[in-house]
Amino acid sequence: MALITRTAGALHRRPRLRLTLLLTAPLLWLAVLYLGSLSVLFVSAFWTTNSFTSEVVKVWSTDNFHELFTVPVFRQVILRSVGVALAVTALCAVIAFPLAFYTARIAKPKWRPLLVVAILTPLWASYLVKVYAWRLILSEGGLADWMLKPFGTGGPGYGLTAAVLTLTYLWLPYMILPIHTALEQLPANLLDASADLGAKGWRTFRSVVLPMVLPSVAAGSVFTFSLSLGDYITVQIVGGKTQLIGNLVYSNIELNLPMAAALGTVPVVVIVLYLLAMRRTGALSSL
Repeated sequence: MALITRTAGALHRRPRLRLTLLLTAPLLWLAVLYLGSLSVLFVSAFWTTNSFTSEVVKVWSTDNFHELFTVPVFRQVILRSVGVALAVTALCAVIAFPLAFYTARIAKPKWRPLLVVAILTPLWASYLVKVYAWRLILSEGGLADWMLKPFGTGGPGYGLTAAVLTLTYLWLPYMILPIHTALEQLPANLLDASADLGAKGWRTFRSVVLPMVLPSVAAGSVFTFSLSLGDYITVQIVGGKTQLIGNLVYSNIELNLPMAAALGTVPVVVIVLYLLAMRRTGALSSL
Protein backbone atom coordinates (compact mmCIF):
# COMPACT_ATOMS: atom_id res chain seq x y z
CA MET A 1 0.00 0.00 0.00
CA ALA A 2 2.85 2.37 0.85
CA LEU A 3 4.50 1.56 -2.49
CA ILE A 4 1.31 2.43 -4.35
CA THR A 5 1.02 5.69 -2.45
CA ARG A 6 4.65 6.65 -3.21
CA THR A 7 4.20 5.73 -6.87
CA ALA A 8 1.00 7.80 -7.14
CA GLY A 9 2.75 10.74 -5.48
CA ALA A 10 5.72 10.47 -7.86
CA LEU A 11 3.44 10.39 -10.90
CA HIS A 12 1.44 13.33 -9.56
CA ARG A 13 4.62 15.41 -9.29
CA ARG A 14 5.81 14.41 -12.79
CA PRO A 15 3.03 15.09 -15.33
CA ARG A 16 5.31 14.37 -18.28
CA LEU A 17 6.17 10.94 -16.93
CA ARG A 18 2.45 10.27 -16.36
CA LEU A 19 1.66 11.29 -19.92
CA THR A 20 4.48 9.13 -21.28
CA LEU A 21 3.22 6.07 -19.44
CA LEU A 22 -0.32 6.67 -20.66
CA LEU A 23 0.75 7.00 -24.31
CA THR A 24 3.33 4.21 -24.38
CA ALA A 25 0.87 1.34 -24.92
CA PRO A 26 -1.20 2.94 -27.73
CA LEU A 27 1.94 4.26 -29.45
CA LEU A 28 3.52 0.80 -29.36
CA TRP A 29 0.29 -0.66 -30.75
CA LEU A 30 0.33 1.93 -33.55
CA ALA A 31 4.01 1.37 -34.31
CA VAL A 32 3.80 -2.43 -34.38
CA LEU A 33 0.49 -2.95 -36.17
CA TYR A 34 0.04 0.10 -38.39
CA LEU A 35 3.55 1.31 -39.18
CA GLY A 36 4.83 -2.26 -39.10
CA SER A 37 2.25 -3.42 -41.63
CA LEU A 38 3.04 -0.46 -43.89
CA SER A 39 6.72 -1.32 -43.71
CA VAL A 40 6.02 -4.95 -44.66
CA LEU A 41 3.81 -3.72 -47.51
CA PHE A 42 6.54 -1.44 -48.82
CA VAL A 43 9.28 -4.08 -48.56
CA SER A 44 7.20 -6.82 -50.22
CA ALA A 45 6.50 -4.48 -53.14
CA PHE A 46 10.15 -4.96 -54.14
CA TRP A 47 9.89 -8.76 -54.29
CA THR A 48 8.96 -10.73 -57.39
CA THR A 49 6.75 -13.70 -58.24
CA ASN A 50 7.64 -16.94 -59.97
CA SER A 51 5.67 -16.81 -63.21
CA PHE A 52 5.15 -20.59 -63.23
CA THR A 53 4.24 -21.36 -59.61
CA SER A 54 3.04 -17.86 -58.54
CA GLU A 55 5.18 -18.21 -55.42
CA VAL A 56 6.77 -15.09 -53.95
CA VAL A 57 10.50 -14.81 -54.59
CA LYS A 58 12.17 -12.62 -51.99
CA VAL A 59 14.66 -11.05 -54.38
CA TRP A 60 15.08 -7.28 -54.45
CA SER A 61 13.72 -5.80 -57.68
CA THR A 62 12.04 -2.60 -58.92
CA ASP A 63 10.19 -4.37 -61.73
CA ASN A 64 6.79 -3.93 -60.07
CA PHE A 65 7.11 -0.15 -59.83
CA HIS A 66 8.52 -0.03 -63.35
CA GLU A 67 5.37 -1.78 -64.58
CA LEU A 68 3.14 0.61 -62.66
CA PHE A 69 4.46 3.62 -64.56
CA THR A 70 5.10 2.02 -67.96
CA VAL A 71 2.11 -0.26 -68.51
CA PRO A 72 -0.76 1.93 -69.85
CA VAL A 73 -3.46 -0.04 -67.97
CA PHE A 74 -1.90 0.66 -64.59
CA ARG A 75 -1.43 4.35 -65.38
CA GLN A 76 -5.06 4.66 -66.48
CA VAL A 77 -6.34 2.92 -63.35
CA ILE A 78 -4.23 5.14 -61.06
CA LEU A 79 -5.37 8.33 -62.78
CA ARG A 80 -8.98 7.13 -62.81
CA SER A 81 -8.85 6.32 -59.10
CA VAL A 82 -7.47 9.76 -58.22
CA GLY A 83 -10.06 11.36 -60.52
CA VAL A 84 -12.90 9.48 -58.83
CA ALA A 85 -11.66 10.51 -55.38
CA LEU A 86 -11.45 14.16 -56.47
CA ALA A 87 -14.90 14.02 -58.11
CA VAL A 88 -16.47 12.52 -54.98
CA THR A 89 -14.78 15.18 -52.83
CA ALA A 90 -15.99 18.01 -55.06
CA LEU A 91 -19.57 16.66 -55.13
CA CYS A 92 -19.59 16.21 -51.36
CA ALA A 93 -18.42 19.81 -50.87
CA VAL A 94 -21.06 21.21 -53.24
CA ILE A 95 -23.88 19.22 -51.62
CA ALA A 96 -22.67 19.57 -48.04
CA PHE A 97 -22.30 23.34 -47.91
CA PRO A 98 -25.98 24.34 -48.36
CA LEU A 99 -27.10 21.50 -46.08
CA ALA A 100 -24.62 22.53 -43.39
CA PHE A 101 -25.57 26.20 -43.78
CA TYR A 102 -29.21 25.34 -43.22
CA THR A 103 -28.56 23.14 -40.19
CA ALA A 104 -26.12 25.61 -38.61
CA ARG A 105 -27.55 29.06 -39.45
CA ILE A 106 -31.15 28.85 -40.69
CA ALA A 107 -32.85 26.04 -38.80
CA LYS A 108 -34.30 26.82 -35.39
CA PRO A 109 -31.90 26.03 -32.54
CA LYS A 110 -34.21 23.38 -31.09
CA TRP A 111 -34.19 21.46 -34.38
CA ARG A 112 -30.43 21.58 -35.00
CA PRO A 113 -29.47 18.59 -32.81
CA LEU A 114 -32.15 16.49 -34.53
CA LEU A 115 -30.87 17.54 -37.94
CA VAL A 116 -27.33 16.56 -36.97
CA VAL A 117 -28.63 13.17 -35.84
CA ALA A 118 -30.41 12.82 -39.19
CA ILE A 119 -27.11 13.51 -40.96
CA LEU A 120 -25.38 10.86 -38.87
CA THR A 121 -28.14 8.26 -39.25
CA PRO A 122 -26.85 6.83 -42.60
CA LEU A 123 -23.53 6.06 -40.91
CA TRP A 124 -25.32 3.67 -38.57
CA ALA A 125 -26.53 1.49 -41.45
CA SER A 126 -24.42 -1.31 -42.87
CA TYR A 127 -22.01 -0.33 -45.62
CA LEU A 128 -23.13 -3.22 -47.83
CA VAL A 129 -26.81 -2.48 -47.28
CA LYS A 130 -26.32 1.10 -48.51
CA VAL A 131 -24.30 0.05 -51.54
CA TYR A 132 -26.79 -2.64 -52.56
CA ALA A 133 -29.62 -0.15 -52.08
CA TRP A 134 -27.89 2.07 -54.63
CA ARG A 135 -27.46 -0.93 -56.89
CA LEU A 136 -31.25 -1.33 -56.89
CA ILE A 137 -31.77 2.40 -57.45
CA LEU A 138 -29.40 2.47 -60.45
CA SER A 139 -30.48 -0.86 -61.95
CA GLU A 140 -32.41 -1.06 -65.21
CA GLY A 141 -36.02 -0.22 -64.43
CA GLY A 142 -35.03 1.01 -60.99
CA LEU A 143 -35.87 4.23 -59.19
CA ALA A 144 -33.39 6.31 -61.22
CA ASP A 145 -34.93 5.13 -64.50
CA TRP A 146 -38.44 5.77 -63.17
CA MET A 147 -37.62 9.34 -62.07
CA LEU A 148 -35.74 10.30 -65.26
CA LYS A 149 -38.06 8.59 -67.74
CA PRO A 150 -40.47 11.61 -67.98
CA PHE A 151 -37.49 13.71 -69.12
CA GLY A 152 -36.71 11.37 -71.98
CA THR A 153 -33.66 9.78 -70.43
CA GLY A 154 -32.75 7.01 -68.03
CA GLY A 155 -30.52 6.30 -65.10
CA PRO A 156 -26.76 6.05 -65.45
CA GLY A 157 -26.77 2.29 -64.94
CA TYR A 158 -23.67 0.58 -63.60
CA GLY A 159 -20.31 2.18 -64.31
CA LEU A 160 -18.04 5.01 -63.31
CA THR A 161 -20.91 7.48 -62.78
CA ALA A 162 -22.72 5.02 -60.53
CA ALA A 163 -19.56 4.50 -58.48
CA VAL A 164 -19.08 8.25 -58.01
CA LEU A 165 -22.71 8.78 -56.98
CA THR A 166 -22.66 5.89 -54.51
CA LEU A 167 -19.35 6.96 -52.95
CA THR A 168 -20.66 10.52 -52.66
CA TYR A 169 -23.66 9.27 -50.71
CA LEU A 170 -21.51 7.06 -48.49
CA TRP A 171 -19.02 9.75 -47.43
CA LEU A 172 -21.21 12.87 -47.53
CA PRO A 173 -21.73 13.02 -43.71
CA TYR A 174 -17.97 13.29 -43.23
CA MET A 175 -18.06 16.54 -45.22
CA ILE A 176 -21.24 17.96 -43.70
CA LEU A 177 -20.18 17.67 -40.06
CA PRO A 178 -16.97 19.77 -40.14
CA ILE A 179 -18.64 22.44 -42.30
CA HIS A 180 -21.64 22.50 -39.93
CA THR A 181 -19.32 22.98 -36.96
CA ALA A 182 -17.43 25.81 -38.67
CA LEU A 183 -20.61 27.62 -39.70
CA GLU A 184 -22.08 27.20 -36.25
CA GLN A 185 -19.00 28.86 -34.75
CA LEU A 186 -19.00 31.69 -37.30
CA PRO A 187 -19.65 34.97 -35.40
CA ALA A 188 -22.96 36.52 -36.46
CA ASN A 189 -21.55 40.03 -36.05
CA LEU A 190 -19.19 39.41 -38.98
CA LEU A 191 -22.16 38.78 -41.26
CA ASP A 192 -23.93 41.85 -39.88
CA ALA A 193 -20.82 43.97 -40.39
CA SER A 194 -20.50 42.78 -43.97
CA ALA A 195 -24.15 43.68 -44.65
CA ASP A 196 -23.71 47.10 -42.99
CA LEU A 197 -20.76 47.80 -45.28
CA GLY A 198 -22.98 47.19 -48.30
CA ALA A 199 -21.79 43.71 -49.29
CA LYS A 200 -24.32 41.57 -51.10
CA GLY A 201 -24.93 37.92 -50.31
CA TRP A 202 -22.36 36.53 -52.76
CA ARG A 203 -19.70 39.04 -51.68
CA THR A 204 -20.29 38.15 -48.01
CA PHE A 205 -20.02 34.47 -48.82
CA ARG A 206 -16.82 34.92 -50.86
CA SER A 207 -15.05 37.38 -48.56
CA VAL A 208 -16.27 36.40 -45.09
CA VAL A 209 -17.84 32.95 -44.92
CA LEU A 210 -15.70 30.97 -47.36
CA PRO A 211 -12.25 31.97 -45.96
CA MET A 212 -13.33 30.97 -42.44
CA VAL A 213 -14.99 27.72 -43.48
CA LEU A 214 -12.40 26.63 -46.05
CA PRO A 215 -10.17 24.80 -43.50
CA SER A 216 -13.20 22.73 -42.44
CA VAL A 217 -14.00 21.94 -46.07
CA ALA A 218 -10.41 20.79 -46.50
CA ALA A 219 -10.70 18.73 -43.31
CA GLY A 220 -13.80 16.99 -44.65
CA SER A 221 -12.04 16.40 -47.95
CA VAL A 222 -9.34 14.41 -46.16
CA PHE A 223 -11.99 11.83 -45.27
CA THR A 224 -13.88 11.83 -48.57
CA PHE A 225 -10.72 11.71 -50.67
CA SER A 226 -8.91 8.99 -48.71
CA LEU A 227 -11.99 6.79 -48.25
CA SER A 228 -12.89 7.03 -51.95
CA LEU A 229 -9.34 6.36 -53.11
CA GLY A 230 -9.06 3.14 -51.12
CA ASP A 231 -12.56 1.80 -51.77
CA TYR A 232 -13.04 -1.27 -53.94
CA ILE A 233 -16.28 -2.90 -52.77
CA THR A 234 -18.53 -0.16 -54.14
CA VAL A 235 -16.85 -0.34 -57.53
CA GLN A 236 -17.31 -4.11 -57.64
CA ILE A 237 -21.02 -3.81 -56.85
CA VAL A 238 -22.12 -0.79 -58.93
CA GLY A 239 -19.05 0.02 -61.04
CA GLY A 240 -19.74 -2.46 -63.84
CA LYS A 241 -16.48 -3.09 -65.68
CA THR A 242 -14.78 -0.09 -64.06
CA GLN A 243 -11.45 -0.84 -62.39
CA LEU A 244 -9.84 1.23 -59.63
CA ILE A 245 -6.69 0.70 -57.58
CA GLY A 246 -8.51 -1.23 -54.86
CA ASN A 247 -9.90 -3.72 -57.38
CA LEU A 248 -6.48 -4.38 -58.87
CA VAL A 249 -4.99 -4.89 -55.40
CA TYR A 250 -7.75 -7.35 -54.53
CA SER A 251 -7.41 -9.28 -57.80
CA ASN A 252 -3.61 -9.55 -57.52
CA ILE A 253 -3.40 -10.71 -53.89
CA GLU A 254 -3.60 -14.40 -54.79
CA LEU A 255 -1.79 -14.33 -58.14
CA ASN A 256 0.91 -11.70 -57.63
CA LEU A 257 1.29 -10.52 -54.05
CA PRO A 258 4.32 -8.23 -54.71
CA MET A 259 2.42 -6.42 -57.48
CA ALA A 260 -0.57 -6.05 -55.17
CA ALA A 261 1.77 -4.54 -52.57
CA ALA A 262 3.22 -2.14 -55.15
CA LEU A 263 -0.29 -1.09 -56.14
CA GLY A 264 -1.16 -0.68 -52.47
CA THR A 265 1.68 1.79 -51.96
CA VAL A 266 0.20 4.14 -54.57
CA PRO A 267 -2.84 5.29 -52.51
CA VAL A 268 -0.62 5.55 -49.42
CA VAL A 269 1.76 7.92 -51.23
CA VAL A 270 -1.10 9.87 -52.82
CA ILE A 271 -2.86 10.32 -49.47
CA VAL A 272 0.37 11.45 -47.77
CA LEU A 273 0.89 14.05 -50.50
CA TYR A 274 -2.75 15.11 -50.15
CA LEU A 275 -2.37 15.49 -46.39
CA LEU A 276 0.73 17.63 -46.88
CA ALA A 277 -1.21 19.84 -49.28
CA MET A 278 -4.18 20.12 -46.91
CA ARG A 279 -1.85 20.94 -44.01
CA ARG A 280 -1.11 24.27 -45.67
CA THR A 281 -4.82 25.16 -45.49
CA GLY A 282 -5.07 24.48 -41.76
CA ALA A 283 -7.30 21.45 -42.38
CA LEU A 284 -5.46 19.15 -40.00
CA SER A 285 -6.10 21.49 -37.08
CA SER A 286 -9.83 21.34 -37.90
CA LEU A 287 -10.03 17.55 -37.68
